[in-house]
Amino acid sequence: MSESAAASAAPLPATPAQGRFLPSELHSPRVPERVSTDGLEETWKERWERQGIYAFDRSAERHEVFSIDTPPPTVSGSLHVGHVFSYTHTDTLARFHRMRGKAVFYPMGWDDNGLPTERRVQNYFGVRCDPSLPYDPDFVPPHTGGEGKSIKARDQVPISRRNFVELCERLTALDEAQFEALWRHLGLSVDWKQNYQTIGRRARKVAQTAFLRNLARGEAYQAQAPGLWDVTFGTAVAQAEIESREYPGFYHRLAFHVVDPEAAATAAAAGAPIETGPDGTNDVCIETTRPELLAACVALVAHPDDVRYQPLFGTTVASPVFGVEVPVLPHPAAEMDKGAGIAMCCTFGDTTDIDWWRDLNLPLRAILRKDGRIETETPQWITTESGRRAYAEMAGKTTYSARQVMVEALSASGEMRGEPTKTVRQTNFFEKGDKPLEIVTSRQWYIRNGGKAWTNPASGKDLAAELLERGRELNFYPDFMRVRYENWVGGLNNDWLISRQRFFGVPFPLWYRVGADGEVDYDAVITPAESALPVDPSTDVPAGYTEAQRGQPGGFVGELDIMDTWATSSLSPQLASGWLTDADLFDRVYPMDLRPQGQDIIRTWLFTSVVRANLEFGALPWANAGLSGWILDSDHKKMSKSKGNVVTPMGLLEKYGSDAVRYWAASARLGLDAAFEETQIKIGRRLAIKLLNASKFALSMGIAWDADAATRAAAPAPNLDAAAVTEPIDRAVLAALADVVDQATTAFEGFEHSRALEATESLFWTFCDDYIELVKDRANDFDASHDPAAVRSARTTLAIAVDTFVRLFAPFLPFATEEVWSWYRTGSVHRAAWPAAAPLREAAGGADAELVARAGAALAALRKVKSEAKTSQKTPILAVTLAVSEQAQPAIELVRADLTEAAKVTGELTLAPAADAADAPAVQVTAVELGEPPAKPAKRG
Repeated sequence: MSESAAASAAPLPATPAQGRFLPSELHSPRVPERVSTDGLEETWKERWERQGIYAFDRSAERHEVFSIDTPPPTVSGSLHVGHVFSYTHTDTLARFHRMRGKAVFYPMGWDDNGLPTERRVQNYFGVRCDPSLPYDPDFVPPHTGGEGKSIKARDQVPISRRNFVELCERLTALDEAQFEALWRHLGLSVDWKQNYQTIGRRARKVAQTAFLRNLARGEAYQAQAPGLWDVTFGTAVAQAEIESREYPGFYHRLAFHVVDPEAAATAAAAGAPIETGPDGTNDVCIETTRPELLAACVALVAHPDDVRYQPLFGTTVASPVFGVEVPVLPHPAAEMDKGAGIAMCCTFGDTTDIDWWRDLNLPLRAILRKDGRIETETPQWITTESGRRAYAEMAGKTTYSARQVMVEALSASGEMRGEPTKTVRQTNFFEKGDKPLEIVTSRQWYIRNGGKAWTNPASGKDLAAELLERGRELNFYPDFMRVRYENWVGGLNNDWLISRQRFFGVPFPLWYRVGADGEVDYDAVITPAESALPVDPSTDVPAGYTEAQRGQPGGFVGELDIMDTWATSSLSPQLASGWLTDADLFDRVYPMDLRPQGQDIIRTWLFTSVVRANLEFGALPWANAGLSGWILDSDHKKMSKSKGNVVTPMGLLEKYGSDAVRYWAASARLGLDAAFEETQIKIGRRLAIKLLNASKFALSMGIAWDADAATRAAAPAPNLDAAAVTEPIDRAVLAALADVVDQATTAFEGFEHSRALEATESLFWTFCDDYIELVKDRANDFDASHDPAAVRSARTTLAIAVDTFVRLFAPFLPFATEEVWSWYRTGSVHRAAWPAAAPLREAAGGADAELVARAGAALAALRKVKSEAKTSQKTPILAVTLAVSEQAQPAIELVRADLTEAAKVTGELTLAPAADAADAPAVQVTAVELGEPPAKPAKRG
């Protein structure tokens, strides 16, 4: 416990008082002999929790509330400094609005379902999920983490789905406790009684209810369709989760044999690159990076305006190796200037193949399994003996191995022309995956999101147009982020795929009827009543059935897929605010005021949240979106766990203090990237320590340090009555404070926390470096050598300045400001009112706020001559002439008495006009006579 904490004000009430502000009484200053930021986090975070400083007031009406849809961090290991960066931005806003009289609803969620958690559990415990295995209530995992390396898949012990989910829940509970401890140490003013998990019972009820309503209104549907698939995780992937990355490969030039010789001759005459093969065949060559998919070829495609291939349209060609005849067809998406201008369409090599397959009504000839290997059974469309032998050679192999087999076969047959040529192409990856995505046909669940034309029956509007309209209603901070939302909506080409073939997530609340023949009828969907939710169809039984009927003819089967993690996270505003579970809370906080988040998940979290709220409520889930930029490493690359360039924050928090790290984070504007720099954190630590020291000095004026404890305890409380401020320089401080309060308030209201910090910090350093130095002798007068009213004016100004600065800094430096507050007040600065500019400005009486800086410039000039003379600042100045600009002269005349005393001017101080030069300083010493420096005090001992 800090020294000041032991001597701080009387304990706060156990629970917050009614109303937005806690009562605060002034008392005799109780400042410590030495100040330090060390240990403040432990002292104050415990008191804040015990006293309910950040507890949400459930009596507040909606218009009295500022509610925040806090991002639920992914619980999969550890937080990094980028999290500290963005969450600090949000916390400054929460603290500001709390001090503005709002009841701040500031919850915390944990995004603990999905692929990252599963992968972490596999590596941490050395297990993998096998849904076919029975539950083992006594299972003990072979590992418990800490080995420092991932456990390979072949060494992972297979366990039942229920055992696997239990381990997921066990590990996320440990991670969540660590995350919460770090957030508390950072000083997030979260109400920790308001929390949720995206896999918890409440989350399952909300997500399943929302889905069933989507299904009932026709907004959710299932389809058997080709889609992007990650073979590593074994799951479908949505468009929003795709990353385009460079991937090395080879172009292979393959010869297809034109069946119609007359068409071949006509095409050759038109300029088509028709070649004669070794066996006298008429060949047209294509280039591909995926020769292993040759058996899945269903057509060759060229642009309809390409005169070279027009004679071939409607004819057929035979594929190399397999001899399967496929048509040559026109499509406007074919690129005439790419390669030979003709390409093969396989089912499926890329998303273009899907478009051609749909548009040209081509057959489905899929050969790729969900595990990324080639189907083992030879397709019936391959009829030649040589083709069937070639297929058998690559059956069951990975795409990489199958590619090698096909290249060898094509080389042997002479149907690969030339050598493969290296290339680097842009390839789709799952954002959390390591291998390129494949395209696999499967049954999946979708929610409409405007990617396909659809009219919303509730509004009669096209859904995509409606979602763009919602984007225009939303306030983006900064506003230039809006275009990212609009570009995403405009570029969608499919609905939102929400099903995942994984284990740890919210189950779809669905069963399917099994026909008398034992076949599952996926069109015969069985749904539960909302009152029965949440359900797990893998263990729960639908109404009217028994467990004995599971998987039996005439019975049912449960849906085993889970919802994508975004399908739950997209409901975070509803989940956090108590939709379906706490109607009273929901009415008080929803729709919410702020969605803070990273710029990189506009297309996922922000957009999908707008989709779900629009479909359910026909409105936005919040009014404002605050978008943080990225944290960059020393090479100005985005920090991410996958790149291994992250910095973990706890060491920084312990080394420099939480206020210092918060200062670094809060110095960055919304929407802009910021480089991680410890130098900025060091500046923050210096600022926090300076706030403690300056406040200690200002609050101690008139109190002798050598007085006994009883005398010090009986000292009067600081005077905050601005009517006592009478001196020009003192009033100028009040005017400057009023300006900064206005600037900081306006900045916060515009979600520009960094501007509020910048304005406050700038004046604070002027206050410390200029004002305190100018008036400290007057304020600390013990021998009655000054006018008592002038002394009272200085002391009152110092107290008012401290009282104002601790409030202005409170959103940024919560620990140091609470510490100072405890020295002279009861209650908490974080439940005190934000400073008001009007009474400060009125008390300033029209004083010029620039007076402080101009007087400071004169004091700095006088001190500079002593520094250059390498003499003590206590050395008297016997005579001095200052060349002063016309604008600065009235200011210096007003502070002459304080200036001469502070600079130890014992003789004549003459003011002379400054030179007319444009670059001339406002104040400059042109003549000076220094006296003898005072004798140094004798050393003790």
